[in-house]
Amino acid sequence: MPEYTAAGDLVLPKNFETWVYVGSPLTPNTLNGGKANFPEYHYVYIEPVAYAIYQRTKVFPDGTIMFKELQLTLPKQFPDGSRTAPSGRGFFPGNLNGADVLVKGTKRFAATGGWGYFNFNNSDPKASTGKVHANEQCAACHTANAKKDMIWTQCYPRPDI
Repeated sequence: MPEYTAAGDLVLPKNFETWVYVGSPLTPNTLNGGKANFPEYHYVYIEPVAYAIYQRTKVFPDGTIMFKELQLTLPKQFPDGSRTAPSGRGFFPGNLNGADVLVKGTKRFAATGGWGYFNFNNSDPKASTGKVHANEQCAACHTANAKKDMIWTQCYPRPDI
């Protein structure tokens, strides 16, 4: 379950790297006119108990935590933003760039569609706590674009999400 401070800030979830891996979309600046909304890899994980419940019910239960670790790409060598490596030409992970976390709480976050959106720095190290974002900072875009229950399930390769 999510852990909050007395002020209502979310405590950075621990051991997210051991959670269920959901996917890692990438929208680099160089393929988006230099202005991608989120110009980094998003390594997305879901807390395992919530994932198990979702598998049974196809509903994200209250208390679901989705952790999105942000990682920049290595500097470009070619105009499209790609570079070469021993494996070939492509996009490759660079420096970590903080984290975003979504927490489902239909009552606590009713004003933002039942999900709270938190940021833990856009740099590393990650902050130890994060404040909830206002509707126009995150939820409005999720409302307009997310495929299921405010989650961008269309961006993940897992057929079970």
